[in-house]
Amino acid sequence: MFTRGRASAIKSLQDKKYRQKTGLFLVEGEKSVVETLNSDFEIKTLLVTKYFYTKYSKLIKDKKNDCEIVEPGEIEKTGTLESNDSALAIVQQKKTETLDLNGQTDDKIGENEIVLALDNIRDPGNFGTIIRIADWYGIKRIFASIGTVDFYNPKVITATKGSFTRINVYYVDLKNYLEKSKVPILGAFMAGENAHKFNFPKNGILVMGNESNGITPEVEKLIKQKITIPSFGQTESLNVAIATAVLLDNWKRN
Repeated sequence: MFTRGRASAIKSLQDKKYRQKTGLFLVEGEKSVVETLNSDFEIKTLLVTKYFYTKYSKLIKDKKNDCEIVEPGEIEKTGTLESNDSALAIVQQKKTETLDLNGQTDDKIGENEIVLALDNIRDPGNFGTIIRIADWYGIKRIFASIGTVDFYNPKVITATKGSFTRINVYYVDLKNYLEKSKVPILGAFMAGENAHKFNFPKNGILVMGNESNGITPEVEKLIKQKITIPSFGQTESLNVAIATAVLLDNWKRN
């Protein structure tokens, strides 16, 4: 039964401390919940509308989830989305959220692999969109600074549109990680080599900085090559997620 207590517990998962305490997080909306059902994430509780259950009954039954059919309004009142006539899932976090390097280097980066490094990305929508972009371009790993927004923030998960199920995100001391790097380290800056003309390496790390302040000075010192996206208009800067997509597209076409 959809009780007030259950609703309160679900709402509490919007808070980082409660997510850390319980090891659970929220997934909302049709596409994201379907992606989760098709992944190896463990769904603890699934709240769905009759529409969603009818459309995906076989998938739900195959996963043998604790599933309850509720009214759309109940899902909307409990979750973070203004409109959700499909589903909400309470999901078990994986145990790879943080990574202790323990002196290890990144020499396992593949010959043609590109890795993203995020330096204090704070906006959950940006982070989620970057994860989705990474998925589009075949990027499998993201190394995020400790100051980057929580991967399991509901707004991050929603913005990924299900791509969170395919991307491994590790929280690290970014300076420490990059110091140990044995592959080229590129960073996005307002001034640098023209991304349209730059000869990108076969593999490497692309560092993207904070929405307002860019890449931190301590990380900037470790950047081997500064890259910029040429402007043809009047705006001062690009959104960090858009800039990530542009740079990855140029790298992949190189």
